[in-house]
Amino acid sequence: MDYTHTQTGYWHYLLFAVAATVLAVAWPLRGDPVLQVAMPCAAGFLVLCGLLMSHLTVEDEGEYLAVRFGPLPLLRKRIAYDQIAQVQRGRSSWLDGWGVHYVPGRGTTYNIWGFDCVKITVGHRTIRIGTDDADNLLTFLQQKMRNIKAED
Repeated sequence: MDYTHTQTGYWHYLLFAVAATVLAVAWPLRGDPVLQVAMPCAAGFLVLCGLLMSHLTVEDEGEYLAVRFGPLPLLRKRIAYDQIAQVQRGRSSWLDGWGVHYVPGRGTTYNIWGFDCVKITVGHRTIRIGTDDADNLLTFLQQKMRNIKAED
């Protein structure tokens, strides 16, 4: 049983719009040498963030569950199936945010859009994977955990 799902987010459009606004504001201020460098750098940073966070792919990689933001796959996480103690369907909150966040007492959240998630317990750590396919991801992980226990 394999699993692959990609969820598209929409925050990157806002980042691109803000970057364009920053460049539009910077144009009339191009005589200032500090702003001439700072504003395009800020716009570039916003575009980079948008490219890092336009979608979230959750995929089975044999012995690991891979979680990757994209299309630039710099933000990623691999979770070994044999380290997973428990999985359950959950909801993230606005405190967890979107993107990658660690909140003390709640754990780490990987989320691109929405609040549905699968909560994974690995040792004493909690990892929330936000998805618009929570039921199928949960079913896949439960089946994977049963198969690993059957092999032991």
